[in-house]
Amino acid sequence: MTMQYDVKQAHLNQSGLMVNQRTRVKAVAFVGTTTAGEFTIFDTLTAPVSASVTYGRSGTTITVSKTAHGLLAGQTIGIDFAVGTGGAATPGNYTIATASANSFTITDINSGTITGSPAAVYSTGNWLLTFDVAANDTFNNSLLYPGEGILARNGVYAYMSNVASVSVFYG
Repeated sequence: MTMQYDVKQAHLNQSGLMVNQRTRVKAVAFVGTTTAGEFTIFDTLTAPVSASVTYGRSGTTITVSKTAHGLLAGQTIGIDFAVGTGGAATPGNYTIATASANSFTITDINSGTITGSPAAVYSTGNWLLTFDVAANDTFNNSLLYPGEGILARNGVYAYMSNVASVSVFYG
């Protein structure tokens, strides 16, 4: 058995770029706050779009609203969804089915109905993982990814909501 010796670590206390090159995410560690939160890791070198992004859902169709988003039908995005009344959409990488000036649709791999307008965050890079953190989970939690880890072709960007810190181990 060969052991890998070139694993590195990046650490953030707020959303930001963690690694600016192709790499494999081997593990993540995080500390929550007194409020429930989550962190999402995207394969991108630029900040995901999060301001004023909302979504609705009927069946497998998800309509994402964002004024002047600039995206086109056929383009692939990575996206994560906040919980709405009735559940949430499935985070992942999706091809935009239709696009207008201020909204676009994607087709979820699962079906459901959501009322209200919960938030979403998306990137023109890929979505890699999302982890929900329970309220008062203020311990140093660690998640190890088996095999060679999760491939990030461009870089690693952590988007954090109510999370005190995230560390990524990569190589």
